[in-house]
Amino acid sequence: MKKRVLDVGNCGPDHSSIKRFLAKHFDCEVLQADGADDALAALRGGHIDLVLVNRKLDMDYSDGVEVIRQIKAAADVAHAPTMLITNYDEHHEAAMKIGALRGFGKLDLAKPATVEQLQPILGSAD
Repeated sequence: MKKRVLDVGNCGPDHSSIKRFLAKHFDCEVLQADGADDALAALRGGHIDLVLVNRKLDMDYSDGVEVIRQIKAAADVAHAPTMLITNYDEHHEAAMKIGALRGFGKLDLAKPATVEQLQPILGSAD
């Protein structure tokens, strides 16, 4: 069955890169949300297997960790696996402290380790 990934806060080109990367390695559909309200609505609107949140949201440059905080505070959707997309370890640490899984950076999209990291959530790589 096709997995569903919600990409939150990435600009068009970055969303396209993430979508291409995921489609190349996993059988998944990638949805897009601009911020916390869109993300929560999408999570409540249907099953999402993974939420990827940009460190700084494209629409207003607000903090992606705050989006994760809102997701994890909502009892009905807090179970959704969530990762921060950033190249900075300190931001990964902050996200993990509030319930996110360790994420990855956009610079890591081409790395086999990123595929391995996502396999337990999205299934076997091709």
